[in-house]
Amino acid sequence: MSSKLTRDQIAARVAQDIPEGAYVNLGIGLPTLVANHLPADREIVLHTENGMLGMGPAPAKGEEDYDLINAGKQAVTQVPGTAFFHHADSFAMMRGGHLDICVLGAFQVSVQGDLANWHTGAPDAIPAVGGAMDLAIGAKQVFVMMELTTREGASKLVEQCSYPLTGVRCVARVYTDVAVFDLRADGVYVIDRFGGISEDELRKITGLPLQFA
Repeated sequence: MSSKLTRDQIAARVAQDIPEGAYVNLGIGLPTLVANHLPADREIVLHTENGMLGMGPAPAKGEEDYDLINAGKQAVTQVPGTAFFHHADSFAMMRGGHLDICVLGAFQVSVQGDLANWHTGAPDAIPAVGGAMDLAIGAKQVFVMMELTTREGASKLVEQCSYPLTGVRCVARVYTDVAVFDLRADGVYVIDRFGGISEDELRKITGLPLQFA
């Protein structure tokens, strides 16, 4: 297999597609890295579900202020004009359609845009839904950021999700370590490939009838 993107490189690729003036929520896990790669010449307002609008990138080591954290309890910074508010107001923003984009991690995404990211269904797994269901149906666009395959080599982009769903037909685009996939009404389009991976390799990994834009 060709060389894959690192997690920071995936985050940088997501950041490229976030437009000027967007209000964006970054989910727990991989998506938090996107904050460190947003273009300096674009004004992008980051929202955290624990009640902050105007989150900045991660602080330098030794400069953490744990009164300023994201939903994953990681230390963050604030930018000029940051606002703080009650958790309930934050969820009203999420559910009310006030976020342009949310970036979420996933266990599986289906070709129809169904999202499974809160529970694998395994009896010993700890379900962790957080605000994912609210974000999945409340944001105007849902981007997923994940590695394309599991440790066992199974594709996480699937014909139909086998894990419990977070949201139905909500995902617009999937960013992975080998390619970027657009989920459209007429099929799955590969809009970017990395590390020289071929069309045939991608079809073999996913087992899907991919189209290449």
